[in-house]
Amino acid sequence: MESGTDEAYLAYVHGRIPALRRIGYLLCGDEHQADDLVQETITKLYARWPRIAAVDNVDAYTHTMLVRAFLDEKRRGWWRVRLFGSPPEHAAAVAGAAEDRTMLRGALAKVAPRQQAVLVLRYLCDQSVAEVAEILGCSEGTVKSQTTHGLNALRRILGEPRPVQRSGGGR
Repeated sequence: MESGTDEAYLAYVHGRIPALRRIGYLLCGDEHQADDLVQETITKLYARWPRIAAVDNVDAYTHTMLVRAFLDEKRRGWWRVRLFGSPPEHAAAVAGAAEDRTMLRGALAKVAPRQQAVLVLRYLCDQSVAEVAEILGCSEGTVKSQTTHGLNALRRILGEPRPVQRSGGGR
């Protein structure tokens, strides 16, 4: 790549790393795995930068790459090998909100990966249905149905009652 292109890439990435790490963490719930997702995304981004730099919405393109890296990881995750004898120790949980986050994170991890991605993007990253549909490469109707199924799965996992269904009428 030309040095001007490298400079534009570096400027873009340095400005987006915190947001990408946040989305990565929200998707997978693990700081190290989030860093791996971001690293994979920015590496692929670098290889395609000359073409991507001309895209209208580079952020949406990058978010799409990150979410796809997450979904790919979920699909191929069964073969991963752990190189340590026991899981690392975690810091002691603080009572209250931290326990709620931990419980929600655990429940979210049990939801299907695509539903998990939709819920994270919609509710934790505050993205619109149209933005999520663009990132995932699907229709807005698919995003809405995945949202409904994901929320119902979370309610079932957390033991909360399902919302009352209204008969007739539209959404």
